[in-house]
Amino acid sequence: MVNDNIKNDEITAEEKAIDDWLPITAERSATWYHSAFHNVTAMVGAAVLSLPYALSEVGWGPGIAILVLSWIITLYTLWQMVEMHEIIPGKRLDRYHELGQVAFGEKLGLWIVVPQQLTVEVSTCIVYMVTGGKSLKKFQESAVPNSKPIRTTYFILIFGSCHFILSLLPNLNSISGVSLAAAFMSLSYSMIAWIASLKKGIYQENVDYSYRDKTTSGSVLNFFSAMGDVAFAFAGHNVVLEIQATIPSTPEQPSKKPMWKGVKVAYFIVALSYFPVALVGYFIFGNSVDGNILITLEKPNWLIALANLLVVFHVIGGYQIYAMSVFDMIETYLVKQKKFRPSTPLRIAVRFTYVVITMFIGMAIPFFGGLLGFFGGLALSPTSYFLPCIIWLVLVKPRRFSISWLMNWTFVVLGVVLMMLAATGGLYTLIASYKTYKFFS
Repeated sequence: MVNDNIKNDEITAEEKAIDDWLPITAERSATWYHSAFHNVTAMVGAAVLSLPYALSEVGWGPGIAILVLSWIITLYTLWQMVEMHEIIPGKRLDRYHELGQVAFGEKLGLWIVVPQQLTVEVSTCIVYMVTGGKSLKKFQESAVPNSKPIRTTYFILIFGSCHFILSLLPNLNSISGVSLAAAFMSLSYSMIAWIASLKKGIYQENVDYSYRDKTTSGSVLNFFSAMGDVAFAFAGHNVVLEIQATIPSTPEQPSKKPMWKGVKVAYFIVALSYFPVALVGYFIFGNSVDGNILITLEKPNWLIALANLLVVFHVIGGYQIYAMSVFDMIETYLVKQKKFRPSTPLRIAVRFTYVVITMFIGMAIPFFGGLLGFFGGLALSPTSYFLPCIIWLVLVKPRRFSISWLMNWTFVVLGVVLMMLAATGGLYTLIASYKTYKFFS
């Protein structure tokens, strides 16, 4: 009996040592403002610059409705996830898949959550690789207009190289400075986008607000694709539990209080970023707006160069937020399942391999951003819009036909519809544009 107790103590000590090494659970000293800027960095991506284009594909009424509904629904589902972090007394669900396992069972929970979460996080990292490289190129072209053209792949290589250094930061708390800078940058380039648009709008004449595609079928499919683009803009749920895991928690002061305070601040900043860019950008340029509003603005060169540089700094932080969750998954699997010894060489091998893979895919497929609508519908819609509602119905079990029950089922139905329509529209966009795609271009 004594030997069994010693053995159990040893197992507990070993598990604690592993948790203290893994990037999500290594340090629990974050505060509400860490929650705020981590969530801003995860949520406000460069996709905000494509929102005017998305509105041009759906029109004023539907566009505003989709943006407002997306903001409300995802704020509600994010609140649910914050509340469910400690739904089991004495236990913290530090990762999205752990919440799924509690709701659906050990194996089924993994199969439901992990493929979707990995799809979102890995695809976001690849998109950020491409976005970072393209923004670097636009910065160079705006800052030095008569310079010799350089291929985008080289800029992606330059952008990706910095992540070999940053990926050595051990855990989520250690990238707080990077995340704070990225959050500030995202708000800054969003403000540049809509203020510069407003100033340029004084000289705009005959703005056309009709649908971009003049055929009924094309307009409908573009509408579906735009829904996927909007879904991609609200993708922060995939790392929200991981962010909350870094906040200390006691019975008197549970982690959900500072976490929710940070989320409210973050969503206020999201609104300040998304709505002015989308509405002002579409109002000024109509259906002539480009997929990236900074391209439409063109001048003044120094301002466009600055905005693109801010985008670069932001996606550096965004990449690290999403990559840290992937690092945690891989390192957890290797250490707990494959019994690798937690060590610095293991961490370097895992993280350098991941950076190389995402960088290579970004260089090989620089049109990866064209997949946004498809990925937005297929994976981002479930994890942000309706999977938290399903888990809430399973774990909290609200009374049938109560307000909570009706609200959650409504959001589930809307989320499923969004998933199917956005994936369809994204696939149409890929097929319609495939002739313009070039590998290693």
